[in-house]
Amino acid sequence: MTYTYLDRINTPADIKGLTMEELPSLAAEIRDKILQTVSANGGHLSSSLGVVELTIALHYVFDAPRDRIVWDVGHQAYAHKLLTGRRRAFSTLRQFGGISGFPRREESRYDTFTVGHSSTSISAALGMAEARDLRGEDHKVIAVIGDGSMTAGLAFEGLNQGGALKKDLMIVLNDNEMSISPNVGALSSYLSRHMTGDFYVSIQKIVENLLRNIPGIGEPMLKAAKRLEDSLKGLVVPGMVFEELGFEYVGPIKGHRFDRLIRTFENVKKLNRPVLVHVATQKGKGYEPAEKRPSLFHGVGPFDRETGTLHGKPAGAPTYTEVFGKMLTRLAFEDERIVAVSAAMPGGTGLKYFAEKIPDRFYDVGIAEQHGVTFSAGLATEGFKPVAAIYSTFLQRAYDQILHDVCLPDLPVVFAMDRAGLVGDDGPTHHGNFDLSYLRHIPNLVLMSPKDENELQNMIKTALDCRHPAAIRYPRGRGEGVELDPYPRTLPLGEAERLSLGEDVAIFAVGHTVSPALRAARLLKQKGIHASVINARFIKPIDRKMIRELAGETNYFVTVEENSLLGGFGSAVLEVITEEGLSDVRIHRIGLPDLFVEQGPQEMLRRIYGLDDKGIARQVDRFLRSQRTDPVIHFQHENENR
Repeated sequence: MTYTYLDRINTPADIKGLTMEELPSLAAEIRDKILQTVSANGGHLSSSLGVVELTIALHYVFDAPRDRIVWDVGHQAYAHKLLTGRRRAFSTLRQFGGISGFPRREESRYDTFTVGHSSTSISAALGMAEARDLRGEDHKVIAVIGDGSMTAGLAFEGLNQGGALKKDLMIVLNDNEMSISPNVGALSSYLSRHMTGDFYVSIQKIVENLLRNIPGIGEPMLKAAKRLEDSLKGLVVPGMVFEELGFEYVGPIKGHRFDRLIRTFENVKKLNRPVLVHVATQKGKGYEPAEKRPSLFHGVGPFDRETGTLHGKPAGAPTYTEVFGKMLTRLAFEDERIVAVSAAMPGGTGLKYFAEKIPDRFYDVGIAEQHGVTFSAGLATEGFKPVAAIYSTFLQRAYDQILHDVCLPDLPVVFAMDRAGLVGDDGPTHHGNFDLSYLRHIPNLVLMSPKDENELQNMIKTALDCRHPAAIRYPRGRGEGVELDPYPRTLPLGEAERLSLGEDVAIFAVGHTVSPALRAARLLKQKGIHASVINARFIKPIDRKMIRELAGETNYFVTVEENSLLGGFGSAVLEVITEEGLSDVRIHRIGLPDLFVEQGPQEMLRRIYGLDDKGIARQVDRFLRSQRTDPVIHFQHENENR
């Protein structure tokens, strides 16, 4: 499809050649391109549609990449990508080998900060502003942050220092859910434009200087005038909290009006102090299905653009997320001490069932994982059984709280880590391939991973009953299609499960890798190789007895995990082999190498990294063959040097 205006934009400088009257047509073409691509590829639709005018206005007024525009989370940066030289590659969005769904520094010089998690933009932008001043440069730095990201403490830490340093820093608060003060409307927009105009700023400075120079009474009069100004502004401007933090507050501005956006940005550009511009936008703007159901189209799979109907997936097993959410809700009806905690992801983590059925024991703390973990710890001190359901990649943000506030006092908080392992098209910021490494070394913590959805039920019950901190990691997507027990049972802590017998090699698999390991064993049997397959279940405490028993049957071990090889499950088995003095055992570890895994479909990535059945069988066969001529311990992964 050809576009009249978008096809002429290769760099942001090209936007400046358009007239104000042409900008709405450019915005419409950008929305069309985003809809065309996301309906085919999936992606973050609602937020990106909501910031089209805002993005155009920023590039129209400021001079990227000389002026730094820092996107928070980055899932709303699709228009930015289209305007900064990636128009022709946009159809590859979130595809293997294609452009990222988030800003990536290595992808474009216009992406000033690599991002994928929330609330980082203000701190990063402040660092850039300080670097600018240290070099004696004079460009602008703009952080674009959504109202949801303002729920995280990191955002306020950045605001706190930014206001104190008095740096030339602009923050754009994209308010796309609920206005801080919805009754302000046009009056506030009018005041904001005039408060940032040359006349207002110059008069303000003249009055301040005049009052300061009046002997004896000048300073008191200045303070009184300031209090009066603040009180009057407080009647119509919902920004007192930002001004108390040292930022000039401007807004709310209508975020889909080019005249107001551009005039405001041009005025604010002349200021050399901290400024926060509050912009009110509509999620899903310009696409009716997304406007009506912005949450559904926030992060969406492929869909029919004409109707807004999501492409249905083949019927099959329930997802791990569904099984977790429904089982936890069921157990909570039986035990009033069970409470559920979400960090702004009740739908994504399956806690929507709990929230609907038991709302008085459900807590959504916002994008504030650190607070959510310590909040859970507080609940646990009073006898409750909190379950914090947080994606694996986002739980990383609360590492210190897990260690100090939960595990050190040995509080029975349960961490349900959805999206563990390879997640897919959202790429390296969203893969959950480090949790085994960052959790298993913490004292008092029980760490487990189910081989299927039925075992997940049992692990939820086990975690709630174990009276210690416990973490369960499980993958994104559907389960194995096994029959679910009518009622979950408590598993013996630290006890692995032997699934097949074989004298040639022992394959220790954990979590999602158990099923492909079993299939790999069948493939190996066709080659005359007989493998024992062990479902480890527990990463900590690990089943030392099982390891000793298998060492008496075979000298060849293979470990399989969908986690980084550094410090993961295979490393745990190696430690046991060393500590138990099992010097005859040779071991090969299969897992993810020491790199950030790219975006791509889960099954494709598993095939690339040798984590599917054929990949596991191939590596086991190669390992055993190598032992005939080179009897040394094998630590490498076949993709380490790819």
